[in-house]
Amino acid sequence: MKTVKRIIILVVIFSVSIPLFLKGSVFIAPITGKLAPDMEGDDVRKMQQRLKNWNYYDGEISGKYDLKTYFAVRDFQKTYNLPVSGIANEDTLTAMGLTTLAKWGEVYAQSNQTSNEQLLARAIYGEARGEPYEGQVAVGAVILNRTRDPKFPKTVAGVIYQPGAFTAVSDGQINVPIDPNSTVVKAARDALNGWDPTNGCLYYWNPATATSKWIWSRQIVKKIGKHYFGK
Repeated sequence: MKTVKRIIILVVIFSVSIPLFLKGSVFIAPITGKLAPDMEGDDVRKMQQRLKNWNYYDGEISGKYDLKTYFAVRDFQKTYNLPVSGIANEDTLTAMGLTTLAKWGEVYAQSNQTSNEQLLARAIYGEARGEPYEGQVAVGAVILNRTRDPKFPKTVAGVIYQPGAFTAVSDGQINVPIDPNSTVVKAARDALNGWDPTNGCLYYWNPATATSKWIWSRQIVKKIGKHYFGK
């Protein structure tokens, strides 16, 4: 009987602490398998909501994999240089952040009250610490530009933690605090204050190492340091 009581107490504590930890953020359980036309259910609803947030889908969040959902998935696949099938397989769902617990990273950053300035600085450090100062600000500006573009998440954390988007997340550098006096923190501050050396670019890449055919299809706006910046 004591064991049962302990289990009940632990369940209650867990159920109370999780909402407090998330501070109102919604935890999204991962989707396994694939989603295809004519399917119905909560997993389809999650995908529709994600596509709607990023302006690929303008239909009702119905949970039905209808024709609009099919074309929205195709448009998403084109943007991310994935095989354009209209079927949300594992690769497509991973790019949407729906097959893993990658969403937890964003929630963790928010619940820890990591400031946008610090989070942006960590991303800049991981992506451009060897670049000239203008190039560091430019990388921060690209992240901020994405938050204002409907194809991307609307928050700094959402953009940075988007699966596969930034090396600093995949290699864990995003979890290492940056000295407030570091130049990358100053670069993040300048980007947040409105300096955009890229003139609105959404992408950047190193021409010496970039192998994606899709990224080379972007319009090159300017070169800063070793990076090309484009739209």
